[in-house]
Amino acid sequence: MPNAGNGPKIGRTIAESEPWWPTAPKPAKGSPNILVVLFDDVGFSDFGCYGSPIATPTIDALASQGLRYTGFHTTAMCSTTRAALLTGRNHHSVGVGCLANFDSGYPGYRGKIAPEAGTLAEMLRPAGYRNYMVGKWHVTSLTETGPTGPFEGWPLGRGFDRYYGFMDAETDQFAPELVRDNTPIEAPGGYADGYHLTEDLTDQAIRYIADHTADDPERPWLCWLAYGACHAPHQAPQDLIMKYDRVFAEGWDVERERRLARQKAMGIVPADTRMPPRNDMVRPWAEHSADEQRLFTRLQAAFAAMLDHADQNLARLVAFLEEAGIKDDTLILVMSDNGASQEGGPFGMINAMGPYNGKPEPIDEKIARIDDIGGPDTHTNFPWGWAMASNTPLKRYKQNTHGGGIRDPLVISWPKGIAARGELRHEFRHCSDMTPTLLEVLGLAAPPVIKGVTQMPMEGVSFAASFGDADPPRGKGQYFEMFGHRGLWKDGWKAVAYHPPGQPFDKDVWELYHLDRDFSETEDLAAAQPEKLAALQAEWWALAEACKVLPLDDRFGPRFAENATRFHGPRKHFVFHRGMGHLPTDVAPDVRSRSFVIEAHVKLAAEDQGVLIAHGDATCGYTLFVRGGRLTYDMNVGGRHASVVSDTLVPAGHHRLGVAVRSEPGQRIITLLVDGRPVGCGETDMGFHSFISWSGLDIGRDRGSPVADYAAPFEFTGLLKKVTVTMDADQALDGDMVGEAEMARQ
Repeated sequence: MPNAGNGPKIGRTIAESEPWWPTAPKPAKGSPNILVVLFDDVGFSDFGCYGSPIATPTIDALASQGLRYTGFHTTAMCSTTRAALLTGRNHHSVGVGCLANFDSGYPGYRGKIAPEAGTLAEMLRPAGYRNYMVGKWHVTSLTETGPTGPFEGWPLGRGFDRYYGFMDAETDQFAPELVRDNTPIEAPGGYADGYHLTEDLTDQAIRYIADHTADDPERPWLCWLAYGACHAPHQAPQDLIMKYDRVFAEGWDVERERRLARQKAMGIVPADTRMPPRNDMVRPWAEHSADEQRLFTRLQAAFAAMLDHADQNLARLVAFLEEAGIKDDTLILVMSDNGASQEGGPFGMINAMGPYNGKPEPIDEKIARIDDIGGPDTHTNFPWGWAMASNTPLKRYKQNTHGGGIRDPLVISWPKGIAARGELRHEFRHCSDMTPTLLEVLGLAAPPVIKGVTQMPMEGVSFAASFGDADPPRGKGQYFEMFGHRGLWKDGWKAVAYHPPGQPFDKDVWELYHLDRDFSETEDLAAAQPEKLAALQAEWWALAEACKVLPLDDRFGPRFAENATRFHGPRKHFVFHRGMGHLPTDVAPDVRSRSFVIEAHVKLAAEDQGVLIAHGDATCGYTLFVRGGRLTYDMNVGGRHASVVSDTLVPAGHHRLGVAVRSEPGQRIITLLVDGRPVGCGETDMGFHSFISWSGLDIGRDRGSPVADYAAPFEFTGLLKKVTVTMDADQALDGDMVGEAEMARQ
């Protein structure tokens, strides 16, 4: 009989010894599987079951089998909501006060979840769960997403057992920047053969769950599925895009009214809810020309198609759970990370990279490209008017602490654990409440120590009681802050301040709303009840100090530019050897607004050709390649190309093939080099002022979406030994432009 003690008994022989095996952690009987489905930049009204005409039958069916929450709140941005959801704490408290794109040097703004704030996966692992992460991560400093990590902030370092997805805020849906576990990989397909990231992520989620079920069917799992939909670029199958042209042809004013009427009929909002005025600088639909209306409708159609497409793929995952006989035992949560995006500006964008690098995108040019919208060579985002409609009936957008930025849909279904079918829950809830709720449902306490690190207290409040008949009030105030925008909810009241960038914080105008009677924040009571407002403001400052919100910082550009400068430091020389690839943009050589020299050390025959170095994709980037025996450098700025081809053929043999780019005011002088000798020259007024690309750097090939007019990956057929990049010290980034470009990718 095995030894029942805490270790084996070791004798001289096996006859005198007793074996011992440690008891593996095992979840409590009846513990459900957990599937978290996190959408990106989907507004309060965008699911069909929240008032939208967009087809989301899968989500609607889950809602009819469970609960919809109308008072669920996020943090106004993607990294920050993810940090709060994963940890059960406020995002500033865990070090992700803003974005994973920079570290401001203050405790609340490290861009990375602190080790003393364990994630849900880290909390479930000791209880015996297996944890799978698929999709967008974006809670690791992007300067730590390169080949050397460090990896403790990656999904596998934060409690997940498997990972497949992308680390940045966004990625091209047809040519994504993918990581499996801790290793960058190639996408398994491309636009030409019907690949789309949403389908791929769904396949991977099904695969992880299928593998788990085959190997250990009695053990529950956590699967965290974070789609890229519906973050820009809005990319979807063309037939779906065309389907929605007719749905939205009457414009955003009509659409808002229709959504609000549906919401009232569904009980999503009170019957007396008023529609707020249009957001600042949004013009009435009727004031736009017929061509503008056609363009704006198509941009909205791409967004809608992306959500429809994601719902269709979620249907495949739900069908698999049913086929496997585990759907009833699975607690499914479907939500969005913040309100609809304002990054598309007043007129929307077809290629966001042009305007952020000094190449305007006039309306006529956009109209001429209307049929490209949603395709592989676009980076589209819809205009403010459609983002406003997505957030119906709420004010403002993502980034803002008014309702349009922080009030989001939440659907929960668990057939075996939730008796409700299609019911609504209206009390205030916050994304930091999710992890405490799940822990209570599972009968678990948050571990006091994880990996030897004492854990900070939970700040979220469980709402597990709302799974039953009760819908108890939260009973605890909740602050909000993003880029200086501020807010506080408490006991049904909300104080909120919109912060114009650069304005002194003490000049901000605070508003006061009684949300229990004014769902859409239309009646400002600040002048009528100054004492109430003052009390909420005082509590905001107290919570801000306690939760590491301070110091307030509204500097978009300088924070991004300073982070890039600090990360690269004095380094001016990079060496990339053959076989290297997939270097993320944030750790690649930063050649914006500066002079540099690239040289590739090669051995080639007369017929050899291909890419030597490429950074970027069809929307923006640069590439140095050999084609037809000639050396070529192509600079692509928002789809406009400056290309220089060598005057002579490249001779066979061992050579250094290069390009020197000299940055001068208003122009770039490009000189092609063979063994240091000029072989071609050109000039352009284009340059990378703010951002090169969301796609990373490759050596010896250009994977995915090609920078220039060749078919990717266009691998170099000769022998490529190494590529060197040497930069001058003349960089002078425009902080404001950098900030605008970086915000466009959030």
